[in-house]
Amino acid sequence: MTNRRDARLGGHQIAMLAAMAALGLALSGCATTSTPVDAIQLDSAQGTSENISSLTDVIRRNPSDPEGYNVRGAAYGRSGQFSNALADFDMAIKLKPGFYQAYANRALIQRNTGNVAEAANDYNRALQINPRYDVAYIGRGNLYRQAGRINEAAADYDRAIDLDTTDPRAYHNRGLIFQLRGQHEKAIEDFSNSISLAPNSPEPYNGRGISYVALNDDDNAFADFNRAIDLNAKVAESWANQALIYERRGEKAKAIRSYSHAVQLDPKYKPATDGLARVR
Repeated sequence: MTNRRDARLGGHQIAMLAAMAALGLALSGCATTSTPVDAIQLDSAQGTSENISSLTDVIRRNPSDPEGYNVRGAAYGRSGQFSNALADFDMAIKLKPGFYQAYANRALIQRNTGNVAEAANDYNRALQINPRYDVAYIGRGNLYRQAGRINEAAADYDRAIDLDTTDPRAYHNRGLIFQLRGQHEKAIEDFSNSISLAPNSPEPYNGRGISYVALNDDDNAFADFNRAIDLNAKVAESWANQALIYERRGEKAKAIRSYSHAVQLDPKYKPATDGLARVR
């Protein structure tokens, strides 16, 4: 059972972990993927030169088909060839000015390359064309959240969820907002919905676990952090979260081991370095 000293220590760490989750998760994932995170993910399967070559052959046979450029643009994006991706999305939109999916895809590339204003314009354009396009609400919500415009971000996630989205990122990212607001029961519900839609993604398990810690439900938190590690053992956050439970339980040697592993994975991950300094 957690004593009062551990609870105070954990509360400070919880706030740090929640903040890191809200900021750090903005740097991985893809608009068209099933994972709950929200920027470009390098995908060795869909972004291979063989796949891009095959899509190029399709475009040669159908040079006026905007869909081919849109699909190849997504493949370029996943391979990290962002300038080529932008060129393909530009062509797709030129061939089909009402191609709202291409606008949203281009917005994701713009965001990933730091062109936030252009990304916002593209998301807005996609929603002007199709006000029921959940992907664009989620993408624009991510821009708002990254800019600290939390209420506007939450409104966009709410809109996507009201549209019965099956995209787990809407629930995951709204869960992060509930978490930052201290509404941990609601956060847990959203992370659970995200998990039901993307059961093999570690991020919502980490998110839900942090809210369980905030509610002093260390057993469920520990189960979630361990599940996140099982799904991807290369995520520093998962190991630091596991270490936090060990620390709260007074299992110092295990906490040191898990914090140390997190630091090995990411020497700049502050919750891990701070935790390791505490328990040594």
